[in-house]
Amino acid sequence: MRHDIRPNERAYSTKEVAEEVGLATTTVRKYGQILERNGYEFFKDGDRRIFVRSDIEAIIAIRDTENPKDDTAQEVMKKQKERLDSGNETSVTTPDTYDNSLQDPGQLKELLKVLANELAATNEMNTQLRNDVSHLKTAVSQLQQDHHAISSGVGNFSQKTHTNMEKLMEQQKTQYEELLEQEKEKSEFLLEEIRNMREDQNKEWQLQSDFNKRLEENVQKEQKESIEKPKGFWAKLLFLLRN
Repeated sequence: MRHDIRPNERAYSTKEVAEEVGLATTTVRKYGQILERNGYEFFKDGDRRIFVRSDIEAIIAIRDTENPKDDTAQEVMKKQKERLDSGNETSVTTPDTYDNSLQDPGQLKELLKVLANELAATNEMNTQLRNDVSHLKTAVSQLQQDHHAISSGVGNFSQKTHTNMEKLMEQQKTQYEELLEQEKEKSEFLLEEIRNMREDQNKEWQLQSDFNKRLEENVQKEQKESIEKPKGFWAKLLFLLRN
């Protein structure tokens, strides 16, 4: 256990250390965990770390190192152990003397100030966390609303598109049926015209055939009469007598 605190030595909160070394409070806590993991000891009030000047120097060493932070933490821990073992501190305290030192009004006031700062930092962090959670809930709610709106929009668009496609298909079907009916009527009209033309042609052919037949009969008759008709007076007289 540490016993190297000096009389009236100032104690620092995590927030004050963060401000002094130019780091976030979460980073200071992270570096403190690295130091403790490698055997470094902090003054504690419950689970809270109480920093003194040597602890701030240890945090700075971790901050500025170019080596692996665990290696630097090992070196800092060894220096702390050597310092504690040497017993060369101005005042060495035991658990009893440490507790007695807290009876000093100035030391107690400083410790209460540290605790108050830690409590304020914790409250500030809790407030920030609550705000972040509230913003997150708002963002999630907004995303849900956006998702619902998008889903509704897509559904409406799909339904509208489907309805429009059905209307278009129905219109195309109607137009196709109308065109088909028109073509059918045209075809029937042409067929009727062709039938009429054929009937007229057949009539013409029949009339021509009848005319040719009568003409041929008349020609034949005239030829026959021409052959049978007597020549001369006595022949004509004989012909008349026969008839």
